[in-house]
Amino acid sequence: MELENSLVNQHLPSEVTEYINYLTVERNLAELSIKSYRRDITAFLNWLRVKYDISIVDVTEDKVEEFLKERINLNYSNASTSRLLTSLKGLFKFLTSEGYMNSNPTKFVEGLKKQKSLPKALSVEEVNRLLDSIGSQNVIDIRDKAMLELLYGSGLRISELVSLNVYDLDLEFGFVKVTGKGSKQRIVPLGTNSQVAILKWLEHSIRDSLLKEDRSKRTDLEALFLAQRGTRITRQGAWLVLKNRAKDCGLATNWYPHILRHSCATHMLENGADLKIVQEMLGHSSIVTTQIYTKITVENLKKQYFMAHPRANVP
Repeated sequence: MELENSLVNQHLPSEVTEYINYLTVERNLAELSIKSYRRDITAFLNWLRVKYDISIVDVTEDKVEEFLKERINLNYSNASTSRLLTSLKGLFKFLTSEGYMNSNPTKFVEGLKKQKSLPKALSVEEVNRLLDSIGSQNVIDIRDKAMLELLYGSGLRISELVSLNVYDLDLEFGFVKVTGKGSKQRIVPLGTNSQVAILKWLEHSIRDSLLKEDRSKRTDLEALFLAQRGTRITRQGAWLVLKNRAKDCGLATNWYPHILRHSCATHMLENGADLKIVQEMLGHSSIVTTQIYTKITVENLKKQYFMAHPRANVP
């Protein structure tokens, strides 16, 4: 995390800063996307400085290819390397169009083929085990229960969860307004269990117990979920809640931030939900992204078939 922050906060050349400003103002990219672009570009700049001591506008195609090969040799994933190349392609296209460079050194650099893998989804039994393991002994239990019920019940990204404000909720009609990637907003239904858990969390004495006494200077009074110190909970904080709660109830799987979101989509499709509805609920810009979950349900069907059918494994 310290290394990531140092790369994001490092001073950049003026022409690169201009590109970052372009992504922020004109492209209106989300803050997380901006940080990813900045981190990738800074990693390349550091490599250039250490190995060749040249500026970004003096880069040639062979330097880009050499950097990518070194990343692969250092066991960076294909997905990570492909994302980095995308960041560099965007940068050099901008520098060329703005007259900083005569030609784009990444124009003919080919990307890597992404390794296709299906997102991991929990079984319904595992999800129930996780959610039912959280009691109501204290304010943190009540908060965590509400957070995880909402992640699974409405298929939210963790970044979307932590950005929610109290006024985004419509508990009377059972909906929540979510701000997703690219600042796009969507309305998502709330399940009964989510509503009950959120109502419990919003009880005046419970949520307010995490707010500091001096509230006049606070900027996150409307944050739906709070950390123990009384400020808006962070992505990292919410991710640790999920990971630790899973560990506490003995779920020994490889956990990652979107596992409840993936589980929500998979279980809905397994139970007959329309693909287009799931796409809208998850906030996918393309239905192709949502279609990967149909592969999961087909794989599960195949697995269940070979386990249950008496002639499935007969030679």
